[in-house]
Amino acid sequence: MSAKSERAAQARGILTDAIVNALPHPVVTVAADDRIVDANVAAEAFFEVSAAVLSRHRLHEFVPFGSPLLSLIEQVRMRGAPVNEYRVDLGTPRNGGERIVDIHVAPLSEYPEHVVVMLQERTIADKMDRQLTHRGAARSVTALASMLAHEIKNPLSGIRGAAQLLEISASDDDRSLTRLITDEADRIVKLVDRMEVFSDERPVEREAVNIHAVLEHVRTLASSGFARHIRFVEEYDPSLPPVLANRDQLIQVFLNLVKNAAEAIGDSPDGEIQLTTAFRPGVRLTVPGSATRVSLPLEFCVKDNGPGVPEDLMPHLFDPFVTTKPTGTGLGLALVAKIVGDHGGIIECDSQPRRTTFRVLMPMYRGARDGTEQN
Repeated sequence: MSAKSERAAQARGILTDAIVNALPHPVVTVAADDRIVDANVAAEAFFEVSAAVLSRHRLHEFVPFGSPLLSLIEQVRMRGAPVNEYRVDLGTPRNGGERIVDIHVAPLSEYPEHVVVMLQERTIADKMDRQLTHRGAARSVTALASMLAHEIKNPLSGIRGAAQLLEISASDDDRSLTRLITDEADRIVKLVDRMEVFSDERPVEREAVNIHAVLEHVRTLASSGFARHIRFVEEYDPSLPPVLANRDQLIQVFLNLVKNAAEAIGDSPDGEIQLTTAFRPGVRLTVPGSATRVSLPLEFCVKDNGPGVPEDLMPHLFDPFVTTKPTGTGLGLALVAKIVGDHGGIIECDSQPRRTTFRVLMPMYRGARDGTEQN
């Protein structure tokens, strides 16, 4: 090969590496003995180890035992043709649990029995779909809240007044019953007041907010009250830009999430709540009513080591009136979903025993132009 041809081949190799590393999807090359011989940057992030470490191991060490991925690779070697498989879970304790992916496996004709594996994570796409469901669920109680305010609160006021009048002339035994009536009427009014929040369709007033100041305020409130027995761990990215949000509503969101985490932990002596912030570029969402796609690079997490969310509850976790608490109303997480949705963000929950994570993705503050566009 001439020097010119050799330089051209080297240039093509460098360009190929650059293209593969620019792909947002994990790509690995697997040799005949299942050893990983190459991996792009996205694959390093997916498996949470460097390419150098990956190259010292076989693929089966990084995927669940008996994973369909391994049989797909064998199919490709036997048939010599590409194979696809959709919605496969490659989650392991090493990479943090459930990782749903679409798998694309193709043979490398230049290298016998070598295959290229590309993984396309379903997580973000599913979050987008579920987020629209969460928003719809929060809005579904809007009309109900307005109706309750008018049709229930006014009659309750009359019932409470009548009970107070009866209490004046009631015997001691009957007085306990009239007090029961007034107490229950007050309790229903409080429930309706909480639901009325869903009928507030006014635009959210937003500004540049330091999320770390918000989380520190929430931690202080929790540590001095309902979570005084729980250890807090903070992992913050100090370079994080401000979030475009309403400070009071953010406090309400994270106070609710921390309170849920504390209640899940209960009296466990090793209870721990972890608050984290990070910058995650690449997540973009089309907001209803807008033609623009909003970037959601700011990630805020509340993690706890409680028993986890029951599996049958997960699909409906942010729906109104869904709760596992004996005295709960099931409106807390529905309100959280509404607030996050009103901010143009996403909230999602990943849960396993002793590892539950509520993840909030939000737009960042970009200056004066944020009043009209976010991109």
